[in-house]
Amino acid sequence: MSGLIDPEHYPAKYWHIRTDGRICCELCPRLCKLKDGQRGMCFVRKRTGNQMVLTTYGRSSGFCIDPIEKKPLNHFLPGTPVLSFGTAGCNLACKFCQNWDISKSREDDRLCDQASPEAIAATADAMNCRSVAFTYNDPVIFCEYAIDVAAACHDRGIQTVAVSAGYMCEAPRQEFYRHMDAVNLDLKAFTEDFYWRVTGSHIEPILETILYIHQQTKVWMELTTLLIPELNDSPEEIDAMTQWVVEHMGREVPMHFTAFHPDWKMRDRSATAPYSLKRAREIALNNGVRYAYTGNIHDTQGGSTLCPNCGQTMIEREWYIIREYNLTDDGKCRFCGAGCAGIFAGPCGNWGAKRQPVRITG
Repeated sequence: MSGLIDPEHYPAKYWHIRTDGRICCELCPRLCKLKDGQRGMCFVRKRTGNQMVLTTYGRSSGFCIDPIEKKPLNHFLPGTPVLSFGTAGCNLACKFCQNWDISKSREDDRLCDQASPEAIAATADAMNCRSVAFTYNDPVIFCEYAIDVAAACHDRGIQTVAVSAGYMCEAPRQEFYRHMDAVNLDLKAFTEDFYWRVTGSHIEPILETILYIHQQTKVWMELTTLLIPELNDSPEEIDAMTQWVVEHMGREVPMHFTAFHPDWKMRDRSATAPYSLKRAREIALNNGVRYAYTGNIHDTQGGSTLCPNCGQTMIEREWYIIREYNLTDDGKCRFCGAGCAGIFAGPCGNWGAKRQPVRITG
């Protein structure tokens, strides 16, 4: 397969050798310390001799073309198809993981598809995808591969999307987001207790990533919170979270509140009730968030975009299908002319809700 690199020897970045001889990974705040042959908590970064390698470079758990709204991104090239892929492993330990078969995989045979960055970009171009998304598992852990894919995509005028929890250190954060055009970042909760007990991580690096993206990059960002009954769905927590977003980033960062379903290590917990999602959206709107959405439930009102100036429906969505579109090509309300925050370039796409698997070789 021309253009592919042996992942067992692909050099990873962001590490140093400690005085005790172990390699310290500096990609994320876990700072895993590795002896020869050991892998980090993410599983995909491995010490081989006196270097660290990325064992998933050029290897994927599969490629699909999705609607961009599925990421979810409601204000980034609406209605257009996005070529999506992930690898294996994750640097968080979320007990509720909805993609656990990929993100928690410790089996190399989960990585059934191989593709060079150039082949991915060429396929996206041939399939008329406006963007490529790094998703399904967190692209932070395969950042070298994601960055190379992003460069190949940008050479063809294709934009790039990260779907991430944002758990990373400062230097890789800066390099990674230089190559991204949009991100949906999981703000999984708004308490340190939740992050530590349920995800095995800490909230502060997440907030630092959110503020960095907003304040120091041009990357379009939307936030998603999966509401889990009795863990992170209280009105008090949603109130504090949405107030923080408005205070630190203004009113135009879209927020998505999505429904949990029992999975992975939380199969005994009930699914999120629709009223809980609608309540969270109402709290966000009352606190000044201009674009707040519900997800993973059938809620046309909660999935639609209203003009913050005149109140008319700018984009009506039913699941991932756009039923009504009242924005100009440059993102202005057709009723009053007010701008809608986001990345709009040309007319609305018509990809719809379909999901199309794709095989890439080379």
